[in-house]
Amino acid sequence: MFKHILQRLGSTILLLLAVSFLTFWLMRATPGNFFDSLRLNPQISQEMVERYEKLYHLKDPLLVQYGHWLVNILHGEWGYSFYYNVPVTHVLGTRLFNTFILSFTSLLLTWSLAIPLGIWASLRANQWGDRLLSLFSFAALSVPGFFLAVLVLYIASLVGGLPLGGMHSPGYDEMSFFGKVWDTLLHLIIPASVLSLSSMASLQRIMRGNMLGVLRQQYILAARAKGLPENLVIYRHALRNAFNPLVTLLGYEFASLLSGAALVEIVCSWPGLGSLLLTAVRAKDIYLVMSSTLLAGVLLIVGNILADILLVLVDPRIRYEQ
Repeated sequence: MFKHILQRLGSTILLLLAVSFLTFWLMRATPGNFFDSLRLNPQISQEMVERYEKLYHLKDPLLVQYGHWLVNILHGEWGYSFYYNVPVTHVLGTRLFNTFILSFTSLLLTWSLAIPLGIWASLRANQWGDRLLSLFSFAALSVPGFFLAVLVLYIASLVGGLPLGGMHSPGYDEMSFFGKVWDTLLHLIIPASVLSLSSMASLQRIMRGNMLGVLRQQYILAARAKGLPENLVIYRHALRNAFNPLVTLLGYEFASLLSGAALVEIVCSWPGLGSLLLTAVRAKDIYLVMSSTLLAGVLLIVGNILADILLVLVDPRIRYEQ
């Protein structure tokens, strides 16, 4: 397993370099940069703008500028955010934590509901309950996440009782610890539910299909013929094999901590990485965009490696050997 992880890490270094260079090239290929707006400000001298451009190598050729950024990354320096006027790590730290709270809540809600619903639907295939869940799943997969967020916000504004945006209430700092937790949970309900709805529909359909395929296997028929209880056949013999393909999906869900909640964060005014990345792209804050893209690639790699490890733990038949 350790050798397999090292091989995976080695093969993904080139992928990270390619993605980062493509992002860097796209940011340079679009016209203008962050300092163009500063040149229009009469309170900022041209000498100061030129000094910052020279300090951050913004006038150097593409490969030279990318090389300086790459060397700084290897030394642990992620760059400087021109828009927020602070180091990139200070901006990413807070926003990454906010996105992690939202995505982890959505992930927990999705998997805790989709797996039991998929098992329940597979045991009642083609019955009214299964068809009702299928209708719900197809409808949830067809509606875009940002439109669903707008729709849920509109309904919540009519019903009342739930916050319509943001992460905290105005008097958050004066609340007690439990009051702060409860206030954050209330603000989480709408964005986490919207974010998990489409993933829940997809995961439920996959779990249903896997269970139906496993329940038709010969060893399930043999287990039932031996007189084993139905719950033991389903939850010990069938579920474990049907769950294996979903472990790989869990790795990709981990990568969605950065990118999956972007549109929902923007619509629901959640202060996460989605709105931060949109602001960085519009402001041409190149180092903040590069660091966010690199972080997304790292999360994708970590998620895939965790999926490989979980596959070995779930299924002892899988071994990463020559």
